Amino acid sequence: MVCAPGGRALKGASADAPGASSSKVLPLAMLAEAVAALKAAGKRVVHCRGRFDLLNTGHIHRLEAARKEGDALVVTVVPDAHIQGDGPAAVFDEALRARTVAALPAVNHVAIEQHPAAQEAIRLIQPDVCVDGADGDPTPPKPVEAGGTSHSPEAISFLRDFRREWTPERVIDSLASLKRLKALVVGDTVIDEYHFVRPYGMPLKAPIIAAQFLTGEAHAGGVLAVANHLAGLVGEVHLVTNLGAQDSREAFIRQHLRSNVAPRFFLHPDAPTTIKRRYLRKFLVQKLFEVSFFNDQPLPRDLEVEVLRHVSGVIENYDLVVVADFGQGFVTRNMIEVLCRQSRFLAVNAQMNSINLGYHVITRYPRADYVCIDEEETRLACRDRTSPVPELLEQLQGELDCRLITVTRGHHGSLTYLPGRGMVTVPVLSREVVDTIGAGDAYLAMTAPCACAGLPPELIGFIGNAAGAIAVRILGNQQPVAPEILFDLIRNLLR
Repeated sequence: MVCAPGGRALKGASADAPGASSSKVLPLAMLAEAVAALKAAGKRVVHCRGRFDLLNTGHIHRLEAARKEGDALVVTVVPDAHIQGDGPAAVFDEALRARTVAALPAVNHVAIEQHPAAQEAIRLIQPDVCVDGADGDPTPPKPVEAGGTSHSPEAISFLRDFRREWTPERVIDSLASLKRLKALVVGDTVIDEYHFVRPYGMPLKAPIIAAQFLTGEAHAGGVLAVANHLAGLVGEVHLVTNLGAQDSREAFIRQHLRSNVAPRFFLHPDAPTTIKRRYLRKFLVQKLFEVSFFNDQPLPRDLEVEVLRHVSGVIENYDLVVVADFGQGFVTRNMIEVLCRQSRFLAVNAQMNSINLGYHVITRYPRADYVCIDEEETRLACRDRTSPVPELLEQLQGELDCRLITVTRGHHGSLTYLPGRGMVTVPVLSREVVDTIGAGDAYLAMTAPCACAGLPPELIGFIGNAAGAIAVRILGNQQPVAPEILFDLIRNLLR
């Protein structure tokens, strides 16, 4: 082994870990094939991930315990590229860390990950069970479903009752039937930028945060994310939205829409395309601050007339209209009147955010068939800070005369109200959170076609919370909730 002064191993040093079996180390795609073969042979496959830098007895004990959760144990190692700038640098490089883990008798196969979040590797290899906390924590490992859920007592009780009526096949068949639907999606475009930095602290001469830029990425957010989520469930999506004539980002947006999303963009002459640029400490993905580029004034009259003419001309062709209204000027009073009057089935989220706080509430809409908002948006619409949420749901349902209303409540889960059926409470189905941004959009998009199809409220709440469990493990809107991942999670939750 090649060492730096003081005994520190140099990254990239070529050395074999004692007893390492390099034949166990596979590319990630080959690991997925190996897992598929094990499962085809009737084996229960357990997955564990971590850095495994300076392998210690804590790691070994946890991996041995994880192995007991199934018939085979596969391990993925966090790559060097995603440790860089994310806390202390690794002592050993990724290849050496992988070969060291592979030397353990409890481990069947090892691969080096390619993405910063675990969800990508889990989606690819599809293990039966995941075991969290692999990096040397002395507490016993906690087995969770492959979709990433860690069940609370409330979730265990809910799933026990839910399984009595709903099998995985029945739920998935219900979702597959939504492919017949055609959806029109209307709302504000947002591009979410994530700039990862390493903060150094406050300089001596100014009360600011000084930081080193590390890397950045951009996601198709706002109504674009809603359209992408929805396009995984329904057959056809027509997107109507606004871009700014100043720096439209149209090429980027087109590249980041699903193939069955057909967009119609309207250019605001005096605005940029809305960009929300977030600066985050890369370690633990902690947000520091945000800078937004936008013009939230209503559309110029001539542009509004053009948009209304287009919407009025196409709306009758769609079974479902989904409005993701972020309060940034595109959805005007006149457009709301057209949407409410002409939609066959109207699903609405009027989102409260830092730009529109206090000025943008769901009661802007005189009617809707399905309303999906969060608890704070509910309280603001009702101008009520203290009453129980179920009372507020009944109040809003009466005001909007909607068929179905859902309130998402963060770690308290969701409440769905259907007059005549009462309230359905669905607890959170995941406790692992990477980023909550976009989770509400995923909930709206995955439940709106369910509501349009007349699925029962307990199933709608379950599907929404399952989609949310996946969405909170994805950084921002890095990727839409894929139907195959949702189906896998449903199978794991209901088996």
